[in-house]
Amino acid sequence: MDNVKRIIASTLIKLLRPLMRVLLKNNIPYGTFADIAKWVYVDVASEDFGVPGRKQTISRISTITGLSRKEVKKMKEIEAPYDLGAAERYNRAARVISGWIKDPRFLDGGGKPARLPFEGDAKSFSVLVRAYSGDVPPRAILDEMLRAGVVEMNDRQVRLLNRGYIVKKGEVEKFGIMGRDVSELISTIHHNIASAPEDAFFQRKVSYDNIPVEVYPEVRSRISDMAAEFVESMDRVISQYDRDMNPSVQGTGRKKLGLGVFYFEE
Repeated sequence: MDNVKRIIASTLIKLLRPLMRVLLKNNIPYGTFADIAKWVYVDVASEDFGVPGRKQTISRISTITGLSRKEVKKMKEIEAPYDLGAAERYNRAARVISGWIKDPRFLDGGGKPARLPFEGDAKSFSVLVRAYSGDVPPRAILDEMLRAGVVEMNDRQVRLLNRGYIVKKGEVEKFGIMGRDVSELISTIHHNIASAPEDAFFQRKVSYDNIPVEVYPEVRSRISDMAAEFVESMDRVISQYDRDMNPSVQGTGRKKLGLGVFYFEE
């Protein structure tokens, strides 16, 4: 057990270093981080470590977390310290782009995303948004995508610049994406640690540590192109089973699954 705790401590330091850089760069003091960490400790203990059939008590949460009963009670009275708006905007824009690159109604003669008039009865950006983003006003989605740098608009014509929604402007959205993506990666790793090999999720990485600095731009460009093609192919596969994208899919419940790809340098 002591060995496991040492490894976890070492892992925690590695996880926290890049996070601390983000916090310090954005003038987030230690006290704020500590308060948020304390809130999450209490929330996870409340939601994930209860005794089946019994209500989770403040005393039990205090025992699990090592926090005093007074601190636990205080944390449970505080609302979650975050806003889901950034994630929701990201998801809606991503669905619109997914429809734009797959739906024949919005492709040009070469099978690529067509330049769309903002308004129209059939092949228009407004029709695309209504088909893939519900009742959100098309102008709101357009403004979000313009601000993110994934589309441009000239003479009331909208052109897709980036087939993958990677936010280029707006730090709020970038931080929201960081929180979601890192959380999903850690959840996958934890699942694989706790599960039998036959139940493990796919988790792979390739890296080399003797790459000349001069070739970085070439390698980065090649990897970006190959990864974009792979992600688009996965999008076509997974979207077939999503009831928002394909209402004819039958089944019960509402689960989320996906696959992420990222590039790194040191």
